[in-house]
Amino acid sequence: MAHTYDHQTIEAKWQAYWNQSGTFRVQEDPDKPKYYCLEMFPYPSGRIHMGHVRVYAIGDVVARYKTLRGYNVLHPMGWDAFGLPAENAAIEKGVHPNVWTQENVAYMKRQLQRMGISYDWDREVNTSQPEYYRWNQWIFVKMVERGLAYRKRSAVNWCLSCETVLANEQVLAQEGKDGGVCWRCESVVIQKELEQWFFRITSYAQELLDGCEQLTTWPARVLAMQRHWIGRSEGVELDFPLAESLPGLQAIRVFTTRPDTIHGATFMSLAPESPLVEQLIAGRPEAAGVREFVTRVSRVDKATRTAADREKEGVFTGAYAINPFTKERIPIWVANFVLYEYGTGAIMAVPAHDQRDFEFAKTYHIPVRLVIQDPAGKLTSQTLVAAYEEQDGAGLLVNSGNFSNLSVSQAKQAIGEYVETQGWGKRTINFRLRDWGISRQRYWGTPIPMLYCDRCGIVPVPEGDLPVVLPDDVPFTGKGGSPLKESPSFSQATCPTCGGPARRETDTMDTFVDSSWYFLRYCSPKDTTQAVNPQAAQHWMAVDQYVGGIEHAVLHLLYARFFTKVLRDLGLTTVDEPFTHLLTQGMVTKETYWCEEHRWMLPTEIKK
Repeated sequence: MAHTYDHQTIEAKWQAYWNQSGTFRVQEDPDKPKYYCLEMFPYPSGRIHMGHVRVYAIGDVVARYKTLRGYNVLHPMGWDAFGLPAENAAIEKGVHPNVWTQENVAYMKRQLQRMGISYDWDREVNTSQPEYYRWNQWIFVKMVERGLAYRKRSAVNWCLSCETVLANEQVLAQEGKDGGVCWRCESVVIQKELEQWFFRITSYAQELLDGCEQLTTWPARVLAMQRHWIGRSEGVELDFPLAESLPGLQAIRVFTTRPDTIHGATFMSLAPESPLVEQLIAGRPEAAGVREFVTRVSRVDKATRTAADREKEGVFTGAYAINPFTKERIPIWVANFVLYEYGTGAIMAVPAHDQRDFEFAKTYHIPVRLVIQDPAGKLTSQTLVAAYEEQDGAGLLVNSGNFSNLSVSQAKQAIGEYVETQGWGKRTINFRLRDWGISRQRYWGTPIPMLYCDRCGIVPVPEGDLPVVLPDDVPFTGKGGSPLKESPSFSQATCPTCGGPARRETDTMDTFVDSSWYFLRYCSPKDTTQAVNPQAAQHWMAVDQYVGGIEHAVLHLLYARFFTKVLRDLGLTTVDEPFTHLLTQGMVTKETYWCEEHRWMLPTEIKK
């Protein structure tokens, strides 16, 4: 009798048996309760690491346990195979992204199979294959038809030297300096506006928020992060007339969640990106200084410039607005902490009751007017050392005309009604959530299936012509925007409406699109006629147990919820939420290795 466990021989034997006999192959079985266990699929970076092992081992334990309990268990695996590292490999090493990716997939698949995890490999998906991404394109066209996909100008990270768009992770911070530099050439990165495609996720904002109440078996922290990201806020939109009307511009509309403080608004602030800035400064002596400020701020990413501990900076436009309640002229500034994407991109600034406004006003010597008094009645504008941001509803309005002595909640209601009766604006609901910009000026992603015809405008590729396949005749230089622009065989097309010449969209989709519905594709991965077989989805969905990192809380997990609702409305599934139980497993911590020349490196590549 052997005294040692010969794991290599024994495991290889049983893994071969499982593979030959199809032990983990699964089909719909109405006589057994179903159980769908899923771990987040990996990006094929080249090697399975311990973080992967931790996630997949957890899922394997759950899947095997449920199988032993008599469940019909779906436990699939695949590859989130589009992404920037493959394109970087093409630029740096001359290896085509598809070759690099598929070699990595093959290696990592052998590693997973050697681990003996109970995957049904017959359901394997690879998002970089046309058989998969044709359905990304089909979904995109359906979203265009429903008004859920649209095109507009938007700011992106732009490398002045490489002349290309950079993902956020490609912008490297400079110690002690504003803004960032390009990861490749270390040139300055600025914000530049380009035409981009967007998904209208905001159309589902309220449903996404309400759906959090159903997810009682998700980690509370993930739900808190999603609620914050969606960011529902009730408030008022109203117009502040300009003191001197301009051609095409008589007033500036603001959104505020604190209409009760409007009598304390002593200035206005615009986002640097706001198109109103140029209208306001045209012909004014302040124009040069404003433009210099806007250019400087554009080099700083928005998260950095709006951080709470960031210095509040601005520049006066030379223009004034009229506070509709006090009838006072108030100066209009451009400020670094105002975001164009939130509300209207313009705010009424109340320094006595908002900390950012308070810091800004103190820096630029703008009046501070107290309009909410604390219960003790001891506050004055002169003695404030910080904004009085009343939270518990106990304060009363002061210096607010007919609204004085009202509570905060009473004043919000009364002033909101008054704004509407005067025709100055309306009560409304706003969301922090922004529409999802999916355009990427990259090669290794799903081509956006749209055409541009001088006669017909923007035209979707007909369903019968999908997939639009990535071409092979593309140079990888890392410069000049999308590599697809350099492929005549790809960029030149025929308009399906008029038969004339057309230009193909050369942006590709954000790779988060690929992972936003892959769990549905596993239900019918070999179906060549539809993205998802509704009967198969009816049987398997929702995923009973999902396992993956909390770092995906407000990107992948939110986008997956959004896509599930879109595909539900397209009739491909009946579930409202994709994942019943969510386990965020934590991180495996160990030394990591980085060098300027090779970036992140594997432990096996290090000489110790």
